[in-house]
Amino acid sequence: MIRAVVFDVGECLVDETREYGTWADWLGVPRHTFAAMFGAVVAQGRDYREVFQEFAPGFDLGQQRQARADAGRPEHFDEDDLYGDVRPALAALRADGLWLGIAGNQTVRAGGILRGLFTDDVDLIGTSDDWGASKPDPEFFVRVARAVPFAAHEILYVGDRVDNDIRPAVAAGMPTALIRRGPWATIQWTSEEAVSLPSMRIEKLTELPAEISAFTARER
Repeated sequence: MIRAVVFDVGECLVDETREYGTWADWLGVPRHTFAAMFGAVVAQGRDYREVFQEFAPGFDLGQQRQARADAGRPEHFDEDDLYGDVRPALAALRADGLWLGIAGNQTVRAGGILRGLFTDDVDLIGTSDDWGASKPDPEFFVRVARAVPFAAHEILYVGDRVDNDIRPAVAAGMPTALIRRGPWATIQWTSEEAVSLPSMRIEKLTELPAEISAFTARER
């Protein structure tokens, strides 16, 4: 039985279109050019941070994040950047009595924004910077399991990436849901792992209550 649902952040809860656009602006690159290179890097299975190297060799993401903040142009997202199904899905899952969490590869700053956005909606907000472990490192999912008051097999992890979300969560003994949105899910959707690994595949977060019920029925 699934007793808890834990969500990834980028392209699961938060539409990152605007944020990556601001990175293109910071680099002085046309947004469509940056987006095209981003898609190419993802399709090649490379780390997304290599996109920055294509335009600015030696680019240090941590240093540039600080430079943006110092220039009054910090990374930012808000209510307008949440996907439209986030609030209804959280409300429905909470009504079903599920424990809810958010855990993703995010900075301390992003963690603060998330806590402001989801003050009363979830039971846990954890970030890679908080925990000193980033997906797909197994330690990240060890930390998730420690933070959630249920066994790993009772925790559904929801994400948009096979490599960073689904594969390591399955290895940690968790059921998983792969959501089809954002560049990674769009590119990976028809891959063998994307079809075979997740416990459920969804187009919208509002599909989760029915999918969880069906999963529970199958497992009984």
